[in-house]
This record gives sequence, C-alpha cells and structure tokens, in this order.
Amino acid sequence: MSGAAAAAAEPGRGAETGTIDGLVAAIRSGPRGPGIAAIVDLSAAAQLRWEAGRRSRGADRELVSAFLEQMRHSAERAGADAVESAVARTAGRTPEELSALGKRLFERGWYDQLYPEVWRLIQEHIEAGHTVLLAGTSTEQQLRPAAAALGITEVVGSRPAVDAGRLTGLLDGPVPYGPDKVAAVAEFAGSRGIDLARSYAYSGSSTDLPLLARAGTAVAIAPDPALAAAAAEYGWAIPTVAPRTAPTAGDRLRTLLGFAALLGGALFGVLSKLHTRDRRTMADALLKYGASWPLRVCGIRLRVTGAEHARTPRPAVFLFNHQSQFDVFIVPTALGAGVTGVGKKELIRNPVFGPLMRFVGVTFIDRSDTERAKASLAPVVHTLNDGLSIAIAPEGTRSYTPHPGRFKKGAFHIAAQAGVPLIPVVIRNAADIGRRDSMIARPGTVDVTILPPITIGDPANLDETVAAVRRQYLDTLLDLPAGGSLESAPEQQLPRHEG
Repeated sequence: MSGAAAAAAEPGRGAETGTIDGLVAAIRSGPRGPGIAAIVDLSAAAQLRWEAGRRSRGADRELVSAFLEQMRHSAERAGADAVESAVARTAGRTPEELSALGKRLFERGWYDQLYPEVWRLIQEHIEAGHTVLLAGTSTEQQLRPAAAALGITEVVGSRPAVDAGRLTGLLDGPVPYGPDKVAAVAEFAGSRGIDLARSYAYSGSSTDLPLLARAGTAVAIAPDPALAAAAAEYGWAIPTVAPRTAPTAGDRLRTLLGFAALLGGALFGVLSKLHTRDRRTMADALLKYGASWPLRVCGIRLRVTGAEHARTPRPAVFLFNHQSQFDVFIVPTALGAGVTGVGKKELIRNPVFGPLMRFVGVTFIDRSDTERAKASLAPVVHTLNDGLSIAIAPEGTRSYTPHPGRFKKGAFHIAAQAGVPLIPVVIRNAADIGRRDSMIARPGTVDVTILPPITIGDPANLDETVAAVRRQYLDTLLDLPAGGSLESAPEQQLPRHEG
C-alpha cells in the first residue's frame, strides 16, 4: 500500500479529510514549514473545458487554438503529444512572446475555470509555510499566470528550448506526464529538501496515480472515473467542488430581465422621491431599487454579516474586494443609503451606467494616468466632508481569482485626509454568480462580511497599514463568519507610522 493509501487508511482519517473543511482542518493541524509540499496539478486547480479555437482570433489564432486544444486534453496522453505540436509552432519567437501568450490565454481563455475551493486549500498551505507547486503538462509559460493568480510561486511544466534568445520549437526535456511528472516533481523536491512522504498531492487525472502514490496525503479533485475508483479503493479524499458550467438560456433570460429591472428600479426610485426635490434622497432611492431589483430578478441573494458596521460610523470609506461585474449591485444593496462610489473614466460614455452613476455622485478617475487619478480623487475628500460615504475597490480592477489583488493606497490617503474611518467589506462567492468579465448573472448566494471600522493613523507611510488591512481580507475569505451579525466591536486602531 502506498504512503498516501496507508495514511488515508488510518481510523477516521478518510472521514476527517473527505471534505474541503476537513482538509483545511488537517492542513492547520499538520506539520508546517517549507519542507512540506503541496503539489497541485492543473487538473485539480481548474476544470478545463473548451471547444477548440475558443476565443482564438487575430494573427495568433492558430497558435492560440493549438494551446487551448492542448490544455483541454492536458490530463490525457493526447495532451502530452499536443504540447510538442503546439510548441513547434512557436519556433523563432522569443520566450517573452510565449510568456505574453500564456498570460493572454489565462486572462481571456480559462481563468474562469479555476476552482475557488482549491484556491482556499492553496491559501491554507501558504499560511502553513508549505512549498506550493503548480504542475502540468502545459508549458511553464502557460502555468505561471495561473500560478501567480493563485498565489503560487513555483511551477513544473514543459520547458520550450531556447537558442540565441529564440524558441527552437523543441522541448528542453520530456513532457511532465505520468512517470516523467513524478521524476520532475521528485527532482524539485530533492533540490528544496522536501519530504514527499509528508506532503500533499492534488489531481483530477488518473495519469497522476504515480504522483499521488508518492505523497503522504493524496486528494482527488473532480476525478476522472479511473481516479475516482482508485481513490475509493485507497481511501483518498474526494472533496466536492462546484462544477464550472456555462451560462444557461435561463441565466441569459434572467440577466436580460435584470437589466430591465435596473432601469425600472432606478426610475421608480427617483419618481418615488421626486416630491422631496432633494437630489441625495432621490439618488439613495435610485441606488436602493436600481441595485436590489436586478439582484432579486436574477435570483441573487445576499447573506450579510456585520451589517451594524455599515450603519455607523458615517461617513466612512468602504473598501470592497472586486471580482465580479455585479459588485456594482451587491455593494450598495449591502451598505444601504448615503453611499456613492468611484469609477473608471470610461464609464462616463456608457449610455446607461454613465448617467446613473453621475446622478448618484460617482467620482470618475483616469486610471491610465497616475497623477490625474490622484488629482481626480481630491473631490472625494470633499464628498466625505459633506457627510456622504464612499465605496472603493482598493485593487483598482477586478481580480481573476478569489485572491485579492495588490491594494493601492488611494483610499487610505482619502480616509486619513477626511478624518473618517475605513470599513472593509469582504465579498465571497461573487464570481459564482458572475465571472470577472461576464455580463451574464447566475442565481446564487453571495456572502458579504462587513468588518469593524479602522482608524487610519499617520498616512506618511501606509505600507504596513495597507498590508494589515489586506490581511484581514485573506483571513475573512478563508474563515468567513457564519450567518448572523458579528458582535459589536470597538473601532480598531492599526499601528501608526512616522514619516
């Protein structure tokens, strides 16, 4: 019996680690440090389902199609053979061009296939100080963008050969498939002093049975039939992950009706308060109905924790992590009245959202010019001083995975200058109802946690403060509080910084 099978056969171990929560508990209670590895095969990180040629347009459409087809079969022998065929098409290009293509394939082709449940496991391994490795038959240039989005720094994949700064069209070494993948991982482990017998391996393909057998804890993620049978025989964990599915005709119809509900709700909100002749009152009503009606029509429910922190103190700067197009409805519905936002300049020209956003007092910024962006944020301080709160995405753009992107300092400076607290709003599951670039909504429940307010100290050096706040997002995403309200807490005071 393999080391993984023996470990899984221990009394109660299968039950304890058979779910995502069970695996999280096992990682937290297990050995820590870089000598323990978490080897995540691409087949476990994402559900790779494409039709050949998906999103393949332009001068590189044949090359893009070749790599997409290869990745669609990456967990099969055909995928290993297709790597060589796809790499042959890159002859004469530079490694940088292939890296740019890999980033393009990820951002436009398959980021929405990643499993958020596996992201959670990866973050737990990172928290435990483990060495996390993304492995696959694809080229390292294809794996690195996904690895970076997942917070992984190490990859093992096919390595295209380079001569005089140009790709030769050949591979430098074998495709890491089956026994060759085990050899590549073992070589990496040996160079880092990693004990594979105490490490973790995740895969969805039966071609990785030799790799799973080497690990101390083997986990089958959305396994193919052969791997599912082997996992059942050896007692390996098979946690449930949500399948990545394309929007249905019903989803598209609900989204269309939701768009109509947006316009109808916005108009109803303004007309319902028109008698007040107060622009802010009408704007609040526009946001209330223009945001909540589309969510209701699309079958999207919010489960809000810590709602009391959204009500007081006011005004405040609300920070929210940004992953979905539908955050524009989620945030105002969760926060209630008296809040406006910040948007990119391009939205001014949008025939629908432009006028609506101007009416509710959104500040538009030019993200292409840092200095102009800073200058355009100055009116936000006046908005706060006038008593109106602001909601800002500190990442500046939507992220490709649940992992929060790098936080910018603009919102922190604004809160300090206006003398108002900063309140983190942590959104989880938003991508399940609407992917990063998707305009189609799916029904589901989105968890929103509003954390206690934070007082910003001396803004001269905010690096430590920004890092501490971002840390709160990671902690909350990994351990989202159960439904209900958080206990009231006093306003937090993060470390002050001297200039």
